[in-house]
Amino acid sequence: MPRLWCAISGHGYGHAAQVVPVLNALGALVQNLTVVLRTTVPASFFQDRLTIPWDLQSVQQDIGCIQNGPLTIDIQKTWAAHEHFHDTWETRLSDEVAAMQAASPALIIADTPYLAIEAGFRAQIPTIALVNFTWDLVLKDYCQASDHSRQQLIQRIRNSYAKAGGALRITPAPKMDAFSQVVDIGPIASPASPERGRLASALALAPDERTVMVGFGGIPLKSLPFEQMEQLRPYRFLFDGPVPHEYSRVHSTTTLPLSFKTLLASVDAIMTKPGYGTIVEAVAIQQPVVYVRRYNFADEQPLVDYLHRHGRGIELSLDDFTMGRWEPALKKVSDLPVPATPPPPTTGAAEAANTLATFF
Repeated sequence: MPRLWCAISGHGYGHAAQVVPVLNALGALVQNLTVVLRTTVPASFFQDRLTIPWDLQSVQQDIGCIQNGPLTIDIQKTWAAHEHFHDTWETRLSDEVAAMQAASPALIIADTPYLAIEAGFRAQIPTIALVNFTWDLVLKDYCQASDHSRQQLIQRIRNSYAKAGGALRITPAPKMDAFSQVVDIGPIASPASPERGRLASALALAPDERTVMVGFGGIPLKSLPFEQMEQLRPYRFLFDGPVPHEYSRVHSTTTLPLSFKTLLASVDAIMTKPGYGTIVEAVAIQQPVVYVRRYNFADEQPLVDYLHRHGRGIELSLDDFTMGRWEPALKKVSDLPVPATPPPPTTGAAEAANTLATFF
């Protein structure tokens, strides 16, 4: 029975969301394929999403960033966590190599843990990176040129990435030069079909009311300006987190009879940060997006450029977001015309699967 080893960053859910469509497409090409998921992403994420047999091994694969909510990166804690991770590097590496050899997969893919890439190299198992950014690019923005110890750590990460047999760079993505061979593939997205009627019925919407999904990815928001949101008529807000019971215009997505993906496709607008999954899905189904930037994350600018080139987007400043001054941006984004040309086809998962199938 063919087996695949899939190492997935646990920093949010974006990497897992990229991997799942690829694994499903690969399962259609490789008969009886099974996959070992090596990640701290919870099993609940893969249930009802992943269509091939899988076994989850909850083992940390990388650090990513230490964040205070989805919009603020704690740079000092991020560096401290990376330094601790590398203090135990050889032990972690030995454990990964031993686990890989015990599982004996035909192929390793990594999105985007460099630990798995170096372990696959040492285990002499073909290893491919599936990437829309790399952690050396992220850390580079948080490091002064004069800080030699941190520059050395970034170089160690790059050296591990360089041991991949190749990389599949997912559109859109920044330039990457850590890999010896890079093949560009299309966007990866699997949006749901809209069910606006069911959403309207579930919320008992009035004819003039508009719905806004407030979703910032797998790292939860710690607070929202609920008082200001409650005053924003005629908007109704869906939030992927807890909502105090006294607010009637803000609804937790957990109380609605539709999946998060279906809700994303069914609302009138999305409010989010520029993260891969939400932005690419929004462009694919031409949903208008109000976004709040971080300005210090490696894949953010390519995603913003992609949104403005192929979709509809308006930036909301972090201060305006925090203070609940949302109405001008929501009105402006709803008035943007749908682009005359269709968005790029979401062919990335099929392209990746066709490449990876050659290893089986």
